[in-house]
Amino acid sequence: MKWTLIYENLRIALGSIRTNLLRTILTILIIGIGLTALIGILTAISSIEKTISNKFTGMGANSFTIENRGMNVQIGKGELRNKRYGFISFKEAMQFKDEFDFPAIVSVSHEATGSATVKHESDKSNPNVAVIGADENFLAVEGHTIQYGRNFTKQEISDNRHVAILGSDLAKKVFPYHPNPVDKVIISGGAKYKVIGVLEEKGAGFGSQSDNILLLPVTNVRQVFSRPNMSYKMVVKANDSGQVDVAISEATGLFRIIRRLTVHDEANFNVNRSDNLSRLLIESTGSVTLVAFIIGLITLIGAAIGLMNIMLVAVAERTREIGIRKAIGANSKAIRNQFLFESIIIGQLGGVIGIVVGVLVGNLMSMVMESAFIVPWLWVIVGFVVCLVVGVLSGLIPALKASRLDPIESLRYE
Repeated sequence: MKWTLIYENLRIALGSIRTNLLRTILTILIIGIGLTALIGILTAISSIEKTISNKFTGMGANSFTIENRGMNVQIGKGELRNKRYGFISFKEAMQFKDEFDFPAIVSVSHEATGSATVKHESDKSNPNVAVIGADENFLAVEGHTIQYGRNFTKQEISDNRHVAILGSDLAKKVFPYHPNPVDKVIISGGAKYKVIGVLEEKGAGFGSQSDNILLLPVTNVRQVFSRPNMSYKMVVKANDSGQVDVAISEATGLFRIIRRLTVHDEANFNVNRSDNLSRLLIESTGSVTLVAFIIGLITLIGAAIGLMNIMLVAVAERTREIGIRKAIGANSKAIRNQFLFESIIIGQLGGVIGIVVGVLVGNLMSMVMESAFIVPWLWVIVGFVVCLVVGVLSGLIPALKASRLDPIESLRYE
């Protein structure tokens, strides 16, 4: 009997929804747009977080970087001034590489420029190529792999040879008709280089151009792209990911000795773990998530008010119907449930539309960032629950009002 009554209420509610189709569609769209804004933003944020994790996984969780330290210092009420702690010289970087005897790989590198042009005969690249001075360990610590050719040798680095490794995008631009340009000659920075390798495609993200790069021996960059106060970077990749903290302590202690710092001196260099930046970026999206949730919630509150108003109008329009139903035996509970079910169904239909559209809109970010399709199941469940709450709260007052109508007065209502 109970399930028969529920089925009957649902049937009447669906019939009423079909009867007032335009009003129902507008209400569903209001709820759907509110939920689309919420789910869409949160899906985009989830996509960004996953892309951040994937991009920084390439270096591995067992890497850290030692580089020059800079800090903005505000003096009084004046402008910010940049305080520098001293550049890391080539001599210091190479001394660290030679003396660091921890079980790890050490790479010394320097980004010479981000606006170089690379030429081969009549073909040339745009002036946006990143030229990086690298050593024989650079590919291993940065997560690059060779597609054609080979890596630098230790002898080529020490002998300052004019050899080069191209990123995949750069190779396509400079050698559009040669899929394997190994042993070809290119020109960059006024010097000629023999191509010894081409990197596999890695993908770009967060301002980096890992496929539009030109790798040259760090010793060659030191001369060809020479400028005052060149600062070098050391990347250390521990053999055991469980020993990273120990490796950082050992590296910090050794480099303090190399830079002749006493126990009382402040470190004038930075040591950054490879997963620190990704963790900071992911944590920074937390505030964006909160703002998105608040915006979506405000929109849904507006939708709830609109739904309640429409349900109150429905009660007023169907007063005579309510009187007839009560006259033939329907009690107040049945009338209340009928309007409550109608409100819940409208809320859930709006929720389904909002969630589907929101996930699709949010995954436009996944397409832009070339990451996998994301379905934020937690927020999908939250969306359904929120729509259920919106439907119940919006329909409760109209349903109670309908259930309390006097059947005699309702029958006389025009």
